[in-house]
Amino acid sequence: MATTATPAATTATAVQLPLGQADLADCIEWQSVECLNENGNHTFVNALKQGYREDNGLHLESDADEQLLLFIPFNQVVKLHSLIIRGPPEEGPRTLKLFANRPNMGFSNVTDYPANDTVVASLENLEGKPIPLKYVKFQNVRSLTVFVEDNQGGGEITQLQKLAIIGSTVETTNMKDLKKISETEG
Repeated sequence: MATTATPAATTATAVQLPLGQADLADCIEWQSVECLNENGNHTFVNALKQGYREDNGLHLESDADEQLLLFIPFNQVVKLHSLIIRGPPEEGPRTLKLFANRPNMGFSNVTDYPANDTVVASLENLEGKPIPLKYVKFQNVRSLTVFVEDNQGGGEITQLQKLAIIGSTVETTNMKDLKKISETEG
């Protein structure tokens, strides 16, 4: 899969996605998204939702320490290709551990399971350069848990201005759309 590089000056605003891949924001089940250790004034909506995440004045911020734990369920099965993040050079996330289909994780048990992928974000990544994922590990994903373990500067506050999940949908039957056929109809 070949991708076309974008000039560094425009990377943060316009990233060319690989053929067949899209921003999966429309596939997120928003009412079920959770974020542990978020500052009440700077919530996950600022980093995840389209429109909010493009506003440089908004961001997700950790509260008690530098760690964040995001649970992102999808309304259909997806395949994940990459992440696009943005954050400040010092407070931006550094180590992200990604778990597919692991609901109900907390800080107490996040180290009990092996991550499907662990990525270390560079300063280029914090400016919007896509972070490729181990594609084979994210084929039938119903939810993604993102554990932000630390930040670039080692401080107590982590800020994330944008988290875009890039991938594709898996054509499946949505069980909620099925209607029961009565015995008299068939």
